[in-house]
Amino acid sequence: MKTSARALATSRGRMLPFACASALLLGGVAAGGAGDPPTPSPWIAKTSAGLLRGSTADGVVAWLGVPYAAPPVGDSRWRPPQPVAAWSGVREATSFAPACSQIGVSMPGEAPPVTSEDCLYLNVWSGARSADERRPVLVWIHGGGWTNGATSMPLYAGAALAQRGIVFVSIAYRLGPLGFLAHPELSAESGEATSGNYGLMDQIAALAWVQANIAAFGGDPQRVTIAGQSAGGMSVSLLLASPRAAGLFHAAIAQSGGVFEPAQLAPGYLLESAEKDGVAYAASLGAGNLATLRAMPAEKLLGGKAGTISHPVIEPHLLPRSPYEAYVAGKVHDVPVLIGSNAEEGNSLAELSRVTAKNYASELQRVWGKLPPPLLVAYPFETDAEARAARSAFERDLRFGWDMWAWARLQAKLGRRAFYYRFDHAPPFAVGSVRETWGAAHFAELWYMTGNLLPADGAWNAVDRKLADTMMSYWVNFVRYRDPNGPSLPLWPAFDASGQVIVLCDAPRPQAAPVDEALRAFDAVYDAVRGKRFGTPP
Repeated sequence: MKTSARALATSRGRMLPFACASALLLGGVAAGGAGDPPTPSPWIAKTSAGLLRGSTADGVVAWLGVPYAAPPVGDSRWRPPQPVAAWSGVREATSFAPACSQIGVSMPGEAPPVTSEDCLYLNVWSGARSADERRPVLVWIHGGGWTNGATSMPLYAGAALAQRGIVFVSIAYRLGPLGFLAHPELSAESGEATSGNYGLMDQIAALAWVQANIAAFGGDPQRVTIAGQSAGGMSVSLLLASPRAAGLFHAAIAQSGGVFEPAQLAPGYLLESAEKDGVAYAASLGAGNLATLRAMPAEKLLGGKAGTISHPVIEPHLLPRSPYEAYVAGKVHDVPVLIGSNAEEGNSLAELSRVTAKNYASELQRVWGKLPPPLLVAYPFETDAEARAARSAFERDLRFGWDMWAWARLQAKLGRRAFYYRFDHAPPFAVGSVRETWGAAHFAELWYMTGNLLPADGAWNAVDRKLADTMMSYWVNFVRYRDPNGPSLPLWPAFDASGQVIVLCDAPRPQAAPVDEALRAFDAVYDAVRGKRFGTPP
């Protein structure tokens, strides 16, 4: 079977459609803060590097642009993150730092952020009255295919969640070739015969900073939940498998993102292949050695074959096993997970307007290379409209749907709690070229999960607001109790052999996941590649 190396592993996600009635509005419940003063007074937070002054915003105190590691510039480029240099006096933390140097933007219609190589900063939103409180913490890892994304996006503002009794932290991390370059010279100088994964090192450094400092913001370092969407969700799956992340979090949330396909289909994820890709990338920039690369401005490093350096690496130092292998070996961190994907992920990822019944197979091959026949016949169609629906469903399952289903099964097989969702609600707006087909697409759940129904003057209605209230309650409850359930909320059963999921739509409710033959086709293909049945020991 010949498949594009990045096709089945670098990017992700056909379940049968979930019925979603709209006649009933079910109540959500705020998970905290009832009776508290509407606006806390900002205080000076004392961190290990110095004092920080935040500002009051939306009823919570926000500290923005907080450094958690030294700038990874000059000789520190492509090295593990280093501690922040201490400062004297009180540092103002009232504006976002630049996003990490990147290629493109992470969402359709997104305004390009201000960027810099000096970008290892985080943001904290807290509704605590003082540093003496110990509120549970949610650490958000943004998506963007590990090549772009920014914590300054209004969609990622943490005030609405912080108002419900948690501390919300969003972190930046190195992206693209600045975050994930593997190269023989880098491996040689590391002292550990390995390179790459600098972006993952940043995420771990940010989590270590949270452990050391979040109490200064009214947070509880013993109750930290990591969460992310798309590449952020994939990062969560990798952190679960990384021994270097042990003890840094007690629960995990992943939205439309995990890394569970066979490693054989993505040789570029293996260190030896990644080093060869790094050499080819350097040559595309006219750099014959590491010193020349380090002397180049960051903007130039985003040219040439920069797009090929866009993912973490399986290597002995930080990521000795893929998430699938770590689960099968029982070597993942023992924490509950809340995971899921969206019903129409592919609508915002595939060029559906190009697809007809006649060219369906050739369009798939154009994007993904030659695919095994079982995957081609798993999405039947007759008309052009059905072909477009099949194309969207294939994109969903390849990129995200199968990964999240596999993840839930692996977690349950270890006897650990998994709460599995399916988001099936269309926001009341269109974005870019997907005006006709946005629906419950990739990204669509974020407006509801963060409570940021933007633009504020948009066509949001009572159903949207109720769904946002319900989802925020589930997410905050999970951060608080490692269980999303709570008073006045529809029951969200844990995922087990019965395959129960919660459908997040006009009227959220649990139901059995109707797994169809398309996802089983992915199982069969991946089993053939691995030479073993799903989930059996390596």
